[in-house]
Amino acid sequence: MFRDCLWKKNMPFLGQDWRSPGWSWIKTDDGWKRCESCSQELERENNQCNINHGIIVNSEDEDIFNSGECEFAAKKRKKDHFRKSTNTQCFYREKWIYVHKESTRERHGYCTLGEAFNRLDFSSAIQDIRRFNYVVKLLQLIAKSQLTSLSGVAQKNYFNILDKIVQKVLDDQQNPRLIKDLLQDLSSTLCILIRGVGKSVLVGNINIWICRLETILTWQQQLQNLQMNKQVNNGLTLSDLPLHMLNNILYRFSDGWDIITLGQVTPTLYMLSEDRQLWKKLCQYHFAEKQFCRHLILSEKGHIEWKLMYFALQKCYPIKEQYGDTLHFCRHCSILFWKDYHLALLFKDSGHPCTANNPDSCFMPVSPQHFIDLFKF
Repeated sequence: MFRDCLWKKNMPFLGQDWRSPGWSWIKTDDGWKRCESCSQELERENNQCNINHGIIVNSEDEDIFNSGECEFAAKKRKKDHFRKSTNTQCFYREKWIYVHKESTRERHGYCTLGEAFNRLDFSSAIQDIRRFNYVVKLLQLIAKSQLTSLSGVAQKNYFNILDKIVQKVLDDQQNPRLIKDLLQDLSSTLCILIRGVGKSVLVGNINIWICRLETILTWQQQLQNLQMNKQVNNGLTLSDLPLHMLNNILYRFSDGWDIITLGQVTPTLYMLSEDRQLWKKLCQYHFAEKQFCRHLILSEKGHIEWKLMYFALQKCYPIKEQYGDTLHFCRHCSILFWKDYHLALLFKDSGHPCTANNPDSCFMPVSPQHFIDLFKF
């Protein structure tokens, strides 16, 4: 009896349930390494902070503070340090997430939009020029209809990423129109939610949302006052290219507003941007012929005004979206992930641990709207 008790006392404790998902691992040049969560890093920093506070108090302020004042000062420093740490973005930085819509014996609960938004690395994605437009469009769709479905942590992450996007646009002076549209939709949604307090579900204090709305108005003012710096370049410029090359560049655009903006640079580009054939190709790319007949616009000479038709059709029908890179969904593993093309070329790594024989056949690109639809139950 005593031997059994002693054996139980010295028996190692298995912390997590064997059915849990386990640790997160990342593949490096030296092999697979375990990823520690941000909460463990924050706890380690707080413990280190406590040690430093104890050394400072015991060594320098031993004669000044008594024991009660020392304890109060240490707690205050710890609280200030924790606030400073939580104000920064401290979330998972994973490239993939398992999308499960029901509880199983291995996994309890289900994956939500807020959890996916927290765990996928959108903070680094906005630094990639191929993924920037994709993330902005996703934030815009969430602002229109899914903002209240996010958890408190996900909402905080949402505004942290939005802050980084605005600062990036102010520094790089690129894509200001996209961010203006995003902030306009977000401010309209927040005004409706704040006015309807009690009728809508807002996570957090109402004063926090009012401060967020004021921050959005400040961002809008900064973008409105944004002045493009004139580039000083003594080499070859866009105006030095031949006409057929400039025309070929315009035909690569899929957004009518981008064509109009580029046409304002020089008189030559303006002449090319008014080409009827250019706008006809753009209408044929985005819309069907049946839609043309319903919104046919003719000039005084009987010619079709393709440019006016494009903007008229755009108000009635959605246009095709083009992105340099998108999230991908593996139908075999039910995993949503960022596809790392560098690893795919060098190490034949698809971006997530796929178990299929032919992983590429299981992958499908995910549009921003499809991303939101994945988490509608």
